[in-house]
Amino acid sequence: MKQDTAPRLGMVAGEASGDLLAGLMLQGLKARWPGLTAVGIGGPKMAAQGFEAWWPHHKLAIFGYVDALLNLHELLSIRKQLGNRLLERKPDVFIGIDAPDFNFGLERRLREGGVKTVHFVCPSIWAWRAERVTKIKASADHVLCLFPFEPELLVKHGIGATYVGHPLADAIPLEPPQAACRELLQLPADAEVVALLPGSRRSEVRYIAEPLLKAAQQMQAARPGLRFVMPVAPGLRKLIDPLIQRHGQGLKLSVLDGRSHEALAACDITLVASGTATLEAALFKRPMVIAYKMHAFNWWRIKGRNYQPWYGLPNVLAREFLVPELIQEQCTPENLAREGLAWLDDPERCARVRLRFAEQHEVLRRNTAQVAADAIAQVIGRA
Repeated sequence: MKQDTAPRLGMVAGEASGDLLAGLMLQGLKARWPGLTAVGIGGPKMAAQGFEAWWPHHKLAIFGYVDALLNLHELLSIRKQLGNRLLERKPDVFIGIDAPDFNFGLERRLREGGVKTVHFVCPSIWAWRAERVTKIKASADHVLCLFPFEPELLVKHGIGATYVGHPLADAIPLEPPQAACRELLQLPADAEVVALLPGSRRSEVRYIAEPLLKAAQQMQAARPGLRFVMPVAPGLRKLIDPLIQRHGQGLKLSVLDGRSHEALAACDITLVASGTATLEAALFKRPMVIAYKMHAFNWWRIKGRNYQPWYGLPNVLAREFLVPELIQEQCTPENLAREGLAWLDDPERCARVRLRFAEQHEVLRRNTAQVAADAIAQVIGRA
């Protein structure tokens, strides 16, 4: 590869959170290499940076063993076809964004075929499934880590890794524009606003949206002036709308197509599904209640396999329960409403947690796109 040519990338990002991370990364990579091209599996955030999607990212928006088994044939077919096309094209580097169960097998095949591979987002081996270390070592030439404690864990196993921070920490302002976003969303400036974030996967919406809506009903009964906003990930309105018709009657609720960042900036607190959205809420300095439910079989498979007591990323980073987590049997409307109202009733507690979130924001703010581009340049010999 000539030194004056821009690199050609293969990329796979699964679901909305991966598309968001990859879009921010592509923006930084294109600032370094304006002629860069990228193909594979992705979503609208990546497409906005010129990415060519051979398959849409929502094909990988699957969680748990049950959903994976139901979609296994299609997933394996897509992975095989994608691998064939990438081996024919021979990109300078393949970057797998999260989606480890899909990407590791693909990365290993590409690596054995002579393609350099980078995995962006270290799987949570510090939380559970430590056996993934072996897969990472066989699959990735280098891992880009979102959190500062991860590279040391990987280096111990002979895996090259770089702490790049979190691109959301660069993208989200240190001071959230609450007033401006309330105006955009037509919310009263003086109202108490709660954001309901039921997740970006179909399975999450099926299990989490209903208790969130029922909790909102209870919270509004206790505080009639409350307003609610619910941003819905692309493609999920058909699932959400019937749930709102059944469980959201009488709620002062604004349903948004996307616009989760505007909702988080505008709200006072959030009830949020565990995942990347909890980190986004922390970066917006919003007190939260973390919720999660899944199919009973999936829960049985993972229950007791975690190495630490926290699920939510803000709590993992803090190494303590900064915010409440209501998982599986605890994720009831009554519990969600109680914990949500507890935040609204305690302004001093809210102020304390906002300060902790500001500290986390500073730690994760690393100019991720530039640091990631530097690491990728090293991998492909373009430093």
